[in-house]
Amino acid sequence: MAHRHLFRPLALTLALTLALTPAASALTTDQARELLTDYYIDEIPQSVLDQETVQQIVEALGDPYTQYFTAEEYAQFNSSMEDTGLVGIGIAMLTVQEGLLVQRVYQDTPAAEGGLQTGDLIVAVDGKAITGDNLLVAASWLQGEEGTQVEVTYLRDGTEHTVTLTRRAVVLPATYTELVDGHIGYIDCDTFGGDTLEHFLDGLETYASQADQWLVDLQDNGGGMVNAAAATSSCFTGDEMTGYYRDKSGRITPFGSDQEQQTTQPVIVLTNENTASASELFAAAIRDHDAGLVVGGRTYGKGVAQNVFDQAVLPDYFPDGDALKITTYRLFSPIGSTTNTIGVFPHLLVDSAIAPEVALLLSSACPDQDTGNTLRIDFAQTWYVDLDAALSQDHRPAFTALLEALPETVPVLEDTGGADGWTNTTAAALAEKYGLTDYTPRTFSDIAGSPYRQAIQLLATYGVLQGDGSGTFRPTEGLTRAQLCALLAQALHCKSYTGANLFSDVPEDSWYASAVNTMARMGLVEGVGDRRFDPDAPVDHQQFITMMARLGRQLNLALDLTASSQPADAAEAPELAEYAVWARDSVWLLGESASLLWDEPENIDPTAPATREEAAALTSSLLVHTGLLPV
Repeated sequence: MAHRHLFRPLALTLALTLALTPAASALTTDQARELLTDYYIDEIPQSVLDQETVQQIVEALGDPYTQYFTAEEYAQFNSSMEDTGLVGIGIAMLTVQEGLLVQRVYQDTPAAEGGLQTGDLIVAVDGKAITGDNLLVAASWLQGEEGTQVEVTYLRDGTEHTVTLTRRAVVLPATYTELVDGHIGYIDCDTFGGDTLEHFLDGLETYASQADQWLVDLQDNGGGMVNAAAATSSCFTGDEMTGYYRDKSGRITPFGSDQEQQTTQPVIVLTNENTASASELFAAAIRDHDAGLVVGGRTYGKGVAQNVFDQAVLPDYFPDGDALKITTYRLFSPIGSTTNTIGVFPHLLVDSAIAPEVALLLSSACPDQDTGNTLRIDFAQTWYVDLDAALSQDHRPAFTALLEALPETVPVLEDTGGADGWTNTTAAALAEKYGLTDYTPRTFSDIAGSPYRQAIQLLATYGVLQGDGSGTFRPTEGLTRAQLCALLAQALHCKSYTGANLFSDVPEDSWYASAVNTMARMGLVEGVGDRRFDPDAPVDHQQFITMMARLGRQLNLALDLTASSQPADAAEAPELAEYAVWARDSVWLLGESASLLWDEPENIDPTAPATREEAAALTSSLLVHTGLLPV
C-alpha cells in the first residue's frame, strides 16, 4: 500500500520575496535603541547601539529573529502565516520523472469539480507533454488568469484521461486534513497562524467518527504564533500548560490555552530539521503530556519568542505601517526544558523522508480478539504494527528504520496468537527473525563491559554519541577539553559557529574550533587565560561536573531555580570537602540535589581525569532528568 501522498507536496504557491536592498525606515534610530534596550532578551553591547541606522543596529545585533520590516515587508510577513491565495486549479503535487503526481485535490476547486484524484499523474498541459526537460516549469502551466481554461491530461490506473478546467482564485489552506487508510486522520500543518485552530477543529470534527489515530505533520513548519500552537496542541492534551516564557528580568510566566481537548485518540507528530519555534512547542507539549509520539528528525532548535511592535501597538513609532520584531522571551516546554539550540528529540529518530511511512506502520488498528501477526510497542502509549504490512517489500525499509530507532528500554512485544497473547522480544531479535539484512543497530562494539553501557547505548540511539568512526567508543579513555566541547556541541545540536575565533591556540581549521567557540559563547567553558583554551589538556572530574551544571541550568528551569535557591551551607557539606571551592556548588546541584552523578560525590576523585563513559553517563542522566530524551 503506497502512501506517497503523505510526503511534503510541491504546492502551487506564489513566492513571497523581501526587498534585497535596505529601505528607509520610518522608525527613528533613537526609537529603535529605546525599544531594543527595554525589551530585548539580553543586554545589548553599546557598540551595537552606537550604529547609525536602524538596519545597521539590527545587523550588528546578530540575532536572525530580530528584524525591522518596511510596511510592504510587514504585510508579506503577516500573509506568510495565513492561507495562500492563487489563481489555478487547486491541487498540490510532486514532480516525478514521469510527470506531475497529484498529492492532494483541494475541496471546492476546479480540480475537484473536474474529477481529479490523489494519485493521478498529469502528463500533459494544453497538449504539451511533460518531460524531463520541462518538468520544473510544467507546474506553472496550470496557473494563469482567472476565467481562462486549461486542458489537463492525466493517467489513472494506466488509462489516459483529458479534462478541461476553468482557472479561478482558490485558497490553499496552510492546514489541511484528510483520512488515510480509512481510520487515520492526517493533519498537514505548514504554519501556525490565525486560521490554524479553526482548521484543526474542522478536521478533528469531520473525521471524529472515523479516525482512531491522528498524524500531525509539522515537517518544514517554521513556526508562527505561539498562542496558535498552544491552542492546537490543547486539542490533543486538553487545557494543560503549554510552556513558560522567561523575560530579560528572569521573570517566568506560564502560558497555555483554555481550548478543550477534542480527541483522546493517540497522535503521532512528524518532525524534521526545519520544524521550528512554535511547532517545536507543539511537539514538546505532545511529548511532555504523553499524548503521543514524535517521529522523524530532530527539530531546528529555536527556543526564543519575539514580540512585534507595530502601528497597532505604538502608532507614534510606526505611523507608516512598518514594524520591529524583537526577541523578548526564552521559551520552555511544559516540564520546564528549553528547545533552544537543542531542539526536540523525537521519540523515534528516523530519517524525515521515511518518517511518514514509519508513522503509518505504528498506526495499525488495535487487534480485536486475535493478536496474530502483530507487534506491540509500549512507548508513551501503546502502538501496534501489522507485520504483514511491515514485512511487505514496499515497507521493509521503514520497518527496519523503526526497529533501529527503538531505545532498548522500550518494551517490544510480539504476538503469540489468541486474544491477549504477547511475548517480550527485541528489535535485534525481530530483525534476525525476519531477515532484515539492512538492520544496523545504533551501538558500539566495545561497550558491553562498561558499567554505563545503557547510558552510552541510549545516547547512540538518539545520535548524541557517534564514536570515533570505527564502530568503537573507547569508554575508559579520558577526555580532552576539545573532545568534551565536541561532545556537548553534538548533544546540543549546535549549528556551525560563524563568529570570531575566541582563542589564540584554537586553529580556525581544526576539527574542534566550531565546538570550542560555541561552548565558550554559551558560557559553558572558559579559557585558561591570555586568550588560550589549552584544547589538548585533560578534563578532570570537578571541571567536567562544573561544565555540566552550567549546561543543566541553561536546559531546565527547575535546575536553574534549584541552583538559585541553594541553601547557604550546602557547599560546606563534608562530602564536598575534597572539591575545589569553585566546583562545590555544581557538585551539590547535580549530585546532592538531583542525584545525576554516576557515583556519590564522596566516591569521585575531583582531580582524576573524566572518562568518556563517565561523560556519557552524566550527559544521559541530565537529558533524561530534564525530559529532553523522551524515555
